Amino acid sequence: MALSITEDIRSITDLKRNTTAVIEQIHRTKRPVVLTVNGKAEAVLVAAKEYEKMSNAFNLLKLLIPAEDDIANGRYCRASDFFKDFKRDKNISG
Repeated sequence: MALSITEDIRSITDLKRNTTAVIEQIHRTKRPVVLTVNGKAEAVLVAAKEYEKMSNAFNLLKLLIPAEDDIANGRYCRASDFFKDFKRDKNISG
């Protein structure tokens, strides 16, 4: 979803005049459109489905924060050791 600076940066005025075309572009390209006011980025318009995908991905990434903290603080073990201990604790043979 790389931004195309020639197509994906539009003014608010352009959005007001060509709302349907801008929305069609977003759905066609699956890229966001950066909206500008007085030449400066003000907002980003994204298709609802693309926003939902980004939101879901972000929420999954947030779940990794505790794991990264554990690694940074040395709270981890080798997978082979984990499974050996797990099998022992659950009385699983093999």
